[in-house]
Amino acid sequence: MKFIADVMVGKLARWLRVLGLDVVYSSQYDDDEIIRLANAEGRIILTRDTRLAARRHNGRCLLIESDNYKEQLRQVLACFDLKGFNVFSRCLECNRALEDVDKETIFEKVPPYVYLTHERFARCPSCNRVYWHGTHADEMLKQIPL
Repeated sequence: MKFIADVMVGKLARWLRVLGLDVVYSSQYDDDEIIRLANAEGRIILTRDTRLAARRHNGRCLLIESDNYKEQLRQVLACFDLKGFNVFSRCLECNRALEDVDKETIFEKVPPYVYLTHERFARCPSCNRVYWHGTHADEMLKQIPL
């Protein structure tokens, strides 16, 4: 299942990416571009904009009810009966699937303590951002209302 989020639900887009879901998002997209991308890529539009939700397009659209990201997340997960997540498998910035990388290849890209205390790392093939499962990841998982 693939989504596209408008500017009104950017935080929701990020949290869906944490769960490993494919969510295209840019604060620069206008409504026409969102509809074009949704139609071209078979994405479901996520929005709080009633006018965008009411416009005709080929795909589906979910009007997000709450302005609280945890409630928004609950709504999306319930509406589409989403389960079995592959958490931290997508870049939180650009949505690309992460690739596991050899520890030695990221030596200069992470803090020394992180390098010494972690064995597994992933990198985004698009923006080259490096990820590891540290205490920040555990704290993020605690915030997900599953």
